[in-house]
Amino acid sequence: MTAPLSGIRVLDLTSTFSGPYCTLVLADLGAEVVKVEPPGGDIARQLGAARTPGLAAVFLNMNRGKKSVVLDLKSAEGRATVGRLVGTADVVVHNMRPRAAQRLGLSYEDCERIRPDVVYCAIPGFGGTGPHADRPAYDDVIQGAAGIAALQSVNQDRPGYVTTPLADKIAGLTAAVAVLAALRHRDATGAGQRVEVPMFETMVAFGLLEQLDGWTFDPPTGPPLYPRTAAANRRPYPTADGHLCVLIYTEEQWRRFLSRAGRADVLTRPEFDTVGKRIANADALYAIVAEILRERPTAEWLAVLDEIDVPCAPLAGYEEILSEAYLRESGFVSTVEHPVAGRLRQIGSPMAFSRSPVVAGQHAPTLGEHTAEILAQLDRDEP
Repeated sequence: MTAPLSGIRVLDLTSTFSGPYCTLVLADLGAEVVKVEPPGGDIARQLGAARTPGLAAVFLNMNRGKKSVVLDLKSAEGRATVGRLVGTADVVVHNMRPRAAQRLGLSYEDCERIRPDVVYCAIPGFGGTGPHADRPAYDDVIQGAAGIAALQSVNQDRPGYVTTPLADKIAGLTAAVAVLAALRHRDATGAGQRVEVPMFETMVAFGLLEQLDGWTFDPPTGPPLYPRTAAANRRPYPTADGHLCVLIYTEEQWRRFLSRAGRADVLTRPEFDTVGKRIANADALYAIVAEILRERPTAEWLAVLDEIDVPCAPLAGYEEILSEAYLRESGFVSTVEHPVAGRLRQIGSPMAFSRSPVVAGQHAPTLGEHTAEILAQLDRDEP
């Protein structure tokens, strides 16, 4: 059995987070990912905890299963070599600004001339044909520009960034989906194409899916803010001895929970007697849930909620999650030996296939680890 993307070669011209996350997904699915790095390496090699220079935690986690080739794209020789690599690639991915790609001879038109059926995926900060096409952008900038940072201010006194590079990773994941769709189109028609997944537009679409709310209608029926997710009391609930995450959602779940708590009368109130009213008045309803959950310890509530089939989980930090026995036993969290960085903890892919299983990726490469191998292969394969 082979992985879903076995036989597909991806030329990875990305750095930092958004592009490398896209190509990580493709590598996990079995594609051969050839990562082109400048002589100094991807900046991510320096990000986060490190035991070995050039192999910091962020790079190790974001680039497992890839091959590293060092090329100086500022030199004519480097640009010529990357052009040869384009000729061997099914997919080219970059997260450069459009003008930078054009200067390096790596626009879609440049790559299409070399490989007519190439799937070319660009992940710029902003849409490539808009007025901001060549503005620099990183995750924090996009979270701010796309409304995510302002959304965090609904229940606190100031805007804030989500504590993970959300825009980078959502854009990277969306780009991976787009690449798969373009490969399917190529399978059906034989034609490659240009794919663009700008971070800004991706995150506006991602956020407004539910937050558009009243502005879905013209004229608007209310503000662009989904009241359930904006509720101040939508948060982990304090219990008698800790915190509990609970989402009571359906009519039957509300009836079971409130009945067990001795508060069945709540659903007879006019502000809570339909789904629509409960969403509109979510904060007041969640305040009642908070009062109820303070009365018992977490373990007792978990037993009750499991019994009445209401979704719940104890509040967990990453140290607790990484200690979960079932994650280790399933192999999702494993310990591996890196040939240079030593013993590492590695997180697996969440995707599971019954006929083409995903195999845990190889180690993240040292800088230029595969340069000689890939260039020798080029020399052998070219006439």
